[in-house]
Amino acid sequence: MVKPSRVSIKQVERIVKNALAEDLAFGDVTTEVIIPSALVGKASILVKKEGVLAGIEVAKEVFRQVDRSLHFKALVKDGAKVHKGEVVATIEGRAASILKAERVALNFLQHLSGIATETARYVEAVRGTKAVITDTRKTIPGLRLLEKYAVRVGGGRNHRLNLSDGVLIKDNHLAVLRSSGVGLGETVKMARRRAPRTVKVEVEVESLKQAREALSAGADIIMLDNMRVKDMRKVVELAKRRTMLEASGGINLNNVRSVAEAGVDLISIGALTHSSRALDISLELEPR
Repeated sequence: MVKPSRVSIKQVERIVKNALAEDLAFGDVTTEVIIPSALVGKASILVKKEGVLAGIEVAKEVFRQVDRSLHFKALVKDGAKVHKGEVVATIEGRAASILKAERVALNFLQHLSGIATETARYVEAVRGTKAVITDTRKTIPGLRLLEKYAVRVGGGRNHRLNLSDGVLIKDNHLAVLRSSGVGLGETVKMARRRAPRTVKVEVEVESLKQAREALSAGADIIMLDNMRVKDMRKVVELAKRRTMLEASGGINLNNVRSVAEAGVDLISIGALTHSSRALDISLELEPR
């Protein structure tokens, strides 16, 4: 089990508040017209497929915000491998409150656990190599902090949290400057001159020629974008560990091992956050 740094309580509270405002904008008309307010019950959150759990404290916050009198008991911690049929938490209290919180809590838990589970698969696939699995900024607006947390839960690491976290010169930046006669090498040098010394300068390249230019210009990190594995190996040999190398684009579970074995340091995968399938998790409520 990993022990990732957590998202702050205030940040979780804000994200959950927004989600509840979206779902309970005008109340839960179904529950309000058919469920007696005095009825109490006990609910179990049940995993229906093997995976890695993430977001249990976020789910707890959902129930807390809906009804502070509910008693939420987490039975499993984030980062734990969970199995089909396993109960990961119980909630006791007003049945109406549990029903109002159910969907939002499960949305968070399923989505974040799906990301953690997929990340863990990639981490396992490159085990024994020096490559580190990282995410990207391809996240759902408003959920980036939680999604990147889930990547850490799955054993991966985070790339830039936002645009201020480092210089990353991509193809469109280069295209804009190229129209003014500024090439890749000069762009990297410009960034190094103007950026704070503590900020890393990374540049995206698509060929061996561009990789040479980036190396000569002193880039801290070179991103090998959609490059064939045999060309990655050539760049690794060319760099001779003078700079960090990142592979990105077109990477999946079928080819990630060969990419790692090419000798790159980082493998960034946007699909971890934008395409991971939600882990199947449900809530079962029994009245008392």
